[in-house]
Amino acid sequence: MARKRTLAKVAAKTEAVAAETAKAAAEKTEAVKEVVAEKTEAVKEVVAEKTDAVKDAVKEATEKTVKTAKKTTAKKPAKKEIKVRTFVQYYGKEVEEKEMIASVKKDWTKVNGKKVGDIKDITLYVKPEEAAVYYVVNGTDSGKVAF
Repeated sequence: MARKRTLAKVAAKTEAVAAETAKAAAEKTEAVKEVVAEKTEAVKEVVAEKTDAVKDAVKEATEKTVKTAKKTTAKKPAKKEIKVRTFVQYYGKEVEEKEMIASVKKDWTKVNGKKVGDIKDITLYVKPEEAAVYYVVNGTDSGKVAF
């Protein structure tokens, strides 16, 4: 019987220690949860501050870019192109520059097998006494068309 009493006392003490340990563990868990919550809030605040700072920087940079773009476009007024029509008249004939250019484009594409889009510049030499237009396309290809 003494043995049973001792075992009962040991069991009671073990249960008491287990209960205290569980209580202490629960308290520590709560304390850790509170610390984690506090740290999480602190991180959220820092992230919010940094996000606001980045937004402000982007807004400022955008405003500067817009101001620069407005200044650039405002400084240079658009140049108004003057419409020019050129005619060559000789011995009762009349040829407009547009017609000469069209003839040169047609001849050049036919002779060279290239596209009109390949033309970068055309130089025309008009010789009314021969009723011809000599041309140089892109500084290299030359030819002659009648008008």
